[in-house]
Amino acid sequence: MTESCVKKLSCTLLDAITDKDPMVQEQVCSALCSLGEVQPEEMLCACEEYLRQHDKLAHPYRAMVLRTMEMVLRNHTSKLDKDTANIIILLASSEMTRTKELVCGWQQAASSVLVAVGQHFINRVMEEMLSRFQPGALPHCSVVRTFASLAVSNVFGMVPFLPSILSTMLPMLGMAKQDELRVAFCSALQHFSESTLEYLANLDQAPDPTVRKDTFATDIFSAYDILFHHWLQSREPRLRLAVVEALGPMSLLLPSEKLEEQLPKLLPGVLALYKKHAETFYVSKSLGQILEAAVSVGSRTLEVQLDALLAALHAQICVPVESSSPLVISNQKEVLRCFTVLACCAPGRLLAFLLPRLDTSNERLRVGTLQVLRHVINSA
Repeated sequence: MTESCVKKLSCTLLDAITDKDPMVQEQVCSALCSLGEVQPEEMLCACEEYLRQHDKLAHPYRAMVLRTMEMVLRNHTSKLDKDTANIIILLASSEMTRTKELVCGWQQAASSVLVAVGQHFINRVMEEMLSRFQPGALPHCSVVRTFASLAVSNVFGMVPFLPSILSTMLPMLGMAKQDELRVAFCSALQHFSESTLEYLANLDQAPDPTVRKDTFATDIFSAYDILFHHWLQSREPRLRLAVVEALGPMSLLLPSEKLEEQLPKLLPGVLALYKKHAETFYVSKSLGQILEAAVSVGSRTLEVQLDALLAALHAQICVPVESSSPLVISNQKEVLRCFTVLACCAPGRLLAFLLPRLDTSNERLRVGTLQVLRHVINSA
């Protein structure tokens, strides 16, 4: 099929995307994807041109076009030339930030296009994103989310940018008053920390093997200070969970003396969240990472906190598991992981805590205790 035919056919299909029948819309997107498999650049350029020329097209249809572009880009980004990639980056950036209001489907679709292009053109995507992430001005929520997604999808490409992103981001944390933006910042800090840890664990494959943990430690601690001491006190459950999700991987990057200094407040602060949230998976996952960080620096604080930790974790493992709830099952796995970490550093204290609980008349407590013992024997 010639390139001009692909373009004409793409435009004809795009005109039909506003059909009232969802089945027709789905078939249009499917046909566009098929064209994209044959001539990715032509199809993508046709979509870009269509969105640019149809400025009044409603955002649900714009999101459909962007999602279709992203599906094609997923398999064909490496085949794009720089000019086409640049055109798509500018379009997606513009679509994503066109309105300050939150329009999740549309903005997420545009962000996903940027993340897909970022697999092979990370420098150009970051150049565009950083132009919309200027010191002293709060960024569009979707820009922060895109940073987070890029950190997940392209670890080696993103980590070298993190020092400059963090230095710009830190003053913004104090300025952010809206929960939605705060949640986005928490997600970004979580994924930045996870990506940094992955990068450091694979330095032999990394483009810059000179990167060190202390490159990020000071900035991560400054961010930790705001998240733990201010945002975790929020009444908004979603923000609290976003904060605790970030604190886990961030704790693994904190300087050892700062972590030891914070643990007397950090551990009780995280344990208190068990009483505030029905869905405790994120609390347990973060707690496991904090315990790993504490053990890795040989923390003495852990000894003082051990009884409270064991009691809280044991209560979690004795919650009846509903097979229909994946998060409850996942929570139990994370709680067992916490027990494994504690078994490695304080086996005597752990057994002294568990063995008397086998004598109780409460069957659920006995079953929970046996579950912990079985797991610890197998894993530690």
